[in-house]
Amino acid sequence: MNGEYLIKPIAFIHNDLKTKFGVPRQSGLAPELISEIVFEPEYRVSEALRGLSDFSHIWLIWSFSEARREGFSPTVRPPRLGGNERLGVFATRSPFRPNSLALSCVKLEGIEKREGFGDVLIVSGADLMNGTPIYDIKPYLPYADSIPDAIGGFAPDGGKVLAVESDIELKMTEKQKKSLFSVLSRDPRPQYHDDETRIYGMEFGDYEIKFKVENEKVIIVSAEKIKK
Repeated sequence: MNGEYLIKPIAFIHNDLKTKFGVPRQSGLAPELISEIVFEPEYRVSEALRGLSDFSHIWLIWSFSEARREGFSPTVRPPRLGGNERLGVFATRSPFRPNSLALSCVKLEGIEKREGFGDVLIVSGADLMNGTPIYDIKPYLPYADSIPDAIGGFAPDGGKVLAVESDIELKMTEKQKKSLFSVLSRDPRPQYHDDETRIYGMEFGDYEIKFKVENEKVIIVSAEKIKK
């Protein structure tokens, strides 16, 4: 059957990842990163979440809203392979897809009732930037969704975890600091960058974070409050 199907967001995610740079490459790689899922008014119905708190993890079906591209390209260059080798788009998790849809598993930390917003989901380990639209939520089922002997192709693991240190005092909450360190420990630089003298910048919450990587260690060199 041919045809187009219209889907609309049921919720949007909110966290400290204000730009694409710095977003973890996969869900679960930055477990300290806390996000909130706020439902659209039409879906702020407590009954729709009945039973969800019995699950430890949930699936998010969402959109690469900041990575739209005209036309269809059957191959892409995965950063994991240095950006030089082409693979089929359906053999990768590239954001440049025919329908720009993504799937992420996150830990459900809790459900909080907020005045004016209804029930808000608190999750950890998301790989979505702030403001990303979410189209559906499903519970994670360990017996069906976990396959211990599965083969990971060109991405068999999550990569190295780097130590993170700061040469300056970070004037942010402990929760934010843990989230920032968790994100940086996964080395947000393009995977083919190895210049230890280069300073990188990323927005995190209300801060512009600048860092460098030396001897497989992330060093934060500045954290300036963003002027609004």
